[in-house]
Amino acid sequence: MGHRTGDRYIVSEEDRAAFGRDGHVHLRDVLTPVEVDNIESVYEMFMRGEIDVPGKDLSDMVTGEYGTDPSHYAIFNVMLPRRYHPDWQGNIFEQIGLSIAEQLCGEGMTLDFDQLLAKQPGRTDAVFAWHQDQAYWINTDDRRTATCWLAVDDSTLENGCMQFLPGSHRESVRPHRPISGNREDQHTLVTDLRPDDVLVPVEIRRGDITVHNEGVLHGSGGNTSTNNWRRAYITAFRSIETVRQERALGFTHSHNDAQDVLAQVDGLLVTE
Repeated sequence: MGHRTGDRYIVSEEDRAAFGRDGHVHLRDVLTPVEVDNIESVYEMFMRGEIDVPGKDLSDMVTGEYGTDPSHYAIFNVMLPRRYHPDWQGNIFEQIGLSIAEQLCGEGMTLDFDQLLAKQPGRTDAVFAWHQDQAYWINTDDRRTATCWLAVDDSTLENGCMQFLPGSHRESVRPHRPISGNREDQHTLVTDLRPDDVLVPVEIRRGDITVHNEGVLHGSGGNTSTNNWRRAYITAFRSIETVRQERALGFTHSHNDAQDVLAQVDGLLVTE
């Protein structure tokens, strides 16, 4: 089992094998309780509106709504929080995530984007459709990706934990379609499950993370709990060359990126 040593998390051989085999892995106790408390304090500043996030980078990931009162959003989404709160740049989760990405994917990885996603209690509609991240992203020769998903709250089946289809990263990308039939109104893509697909829910504790690659099929259900938020903090790492190619196109993973820029890549980012 992997373990924390000072400011590093050491990935075990078993964890590395699971990531390669399944396309995702659960790493336990990646952050200490105090470190998660510090992250939570900044997270709450975003949720209270104390940090300004312009345009579509603060939105409801279910409806695509933005520029309105976010207290009623089913899934509160902030894209690129480190852009809007520069003091967060280089935080402990970012540092440890990069180290984990390099252990799982090899050298030459860098942070591509970060994101906050919070599912409100009692919102059965706070559902992430089944998808593969690769369907949304720029095509490059180097597809190495490690998306680190930190549980700020215990993540359970009841409040909408992540679910994966192990091994699906070894398939070709499945056909995806707009969930609403109109990509301009709602960017979300969805793919169909097959009769023999068996999704595996991954319940994790506060301070644990999952790491998944760009090809594994995944999604999550709604939050059926009465009082429990499901807050996640995401840092996604890709190869330096892939990020260079994205930025050369002007693609930053901001939902405010110009439409002509977004048209040059495979799709619009909606991650989970």
